[in-house]
Amino acid sequence: MQTFGTYNFNADTPLERYKKSDIGFLICMILLWGLGIFTLFFCSQNSGARYFGDSLYYVKRQLICSAIGFAGMLCSAFLNIRVIRKLLPIIVLITFIMCLCTFIPGISEEKNGARRWLKMPLSFTFQPSELVKFVLVLYLANAFDKQHDFQDAEDRSTMLMIAMFGFLLFVGVVIAQKDLSTGAFLFGLGILLYIVSGTKLRWLVPVAPLVILGTVLLICLEPYRLQRVVGFFHKNEGVATFNYQTIKARQAISSGGLIGNGIGSELFRLNSIPEVQADYIFAGWVEAFGFFGVVIYFAILGAFAWRGFRISSKCTNRFAAYASFGCVASITAQSIVNVAVVCGVLPSTGIPLPFFSLGGSSIIVSLTMCGFVLNASRCDDTEEFYTNSKNNVKINEYINVDLGDF
Repeated sequence: MQTFGTYNFNADTPLERYKKSDIGFLICMILLWGLGIFTLFFCSQNSGARYFGDSLYYVKRQLICSAIGFAGMLCSAFLNIRVIRKLLPIIVLITFIMCLCTFIPGISEEKNGARRWLKMPLSFTFQPSELVKFVLVLYLANAFDKQHDFQDAEDRSTMLMIAMFGFLLFVGVVIAQKDLSTGAFLFGLGILLYIVSGTKLRWLVPVAPLVILGTVLLICLEPYRLQRVVGFFHKNEGVATFNYQTIKARQAISSGGLIGNGIGSELFRLNSIPEVQADYIFAGWVEAFGFFGVVIYFAILGAFAWRGFRISSKCTNRFAAYASFGCVASITAQSIVNVAVVCGVLPSTGIPLPFFSLGGSSIIVSLTMCGFVLNASRCDDTEEFYTNSKNNVKINEYINVDLGDF
């Protein structure tokens, strides 16, 4: 049995009470990942051959990052929940430092005037804001679990305000990286978790006008953000400039029809959508498989969300329940937002399509989050049946790990 301090890496679970991970959720995750690699394969061949002389260049890189992601998934799936909580302060601190490092020239990489990436070996980069999506969920889940331990209402409020400070600090540093869309997404995700935890949000009423005003100000400060908003409301403006990508994506989706045009390497629209392998890859999927492909994708995504939320609702560990809900909500919400952007329902953002869009940071974090959900699906056996050494009775509620005021 491996141990970390006083914490076992693997749960002391009796064999008769051992429970396998949720196979339905695992199958849905594998299907989404497999379809994502397949879509990237036929959408990126032309770009890979044109820019790197290798039609499989992007697919190879995505597979390398997927291997790292599956390793992260195994770690988060089998590491004892109590160990994850024990390591959480270190994880939060490292993530925040990584976010700050994006502002340091030399170790960060600038793209289109923004510094959001850290340089990695073999010309790879890592985007810390993607990791924040997972770490923020764990951070808030830990705070929501701990606040239930306080009997005094004032102590609970203090705990939640400390959590809010850290939450807004992460949102602020991501926005400072000129990544307003991810910052706004993190803010929405955090508010959703506050609501799910049962926290009263009366304080949000007076704060809401300030949030709206700040968002409008941030949009107006950057011309490209303002152009995206203008392009959303005036779809015939900027046909050859800021609205070009969105217009071409809609044309590609329309051309897919009912059953699509197939996966031939010479799909007409793909050649005209800039960086189709990134945030607009869903347009390539729909052009190839049409409305039939849309139904298949949302059927799998719906099953993924259903199994994931079912796991969180049945989990007997409050921390794992909140965190697994946040992980599933994050991946599902990102998917819906990305598809809405590609279809022109929302203004253009930088939110990738999980498991599909090219991006090592996204695939690594998404797979790691799924691993945690699989871990939560076994919490009935890894946490519920521990014995209280003082009273010599089974703990049937939730396990608490004292992290001080963290």
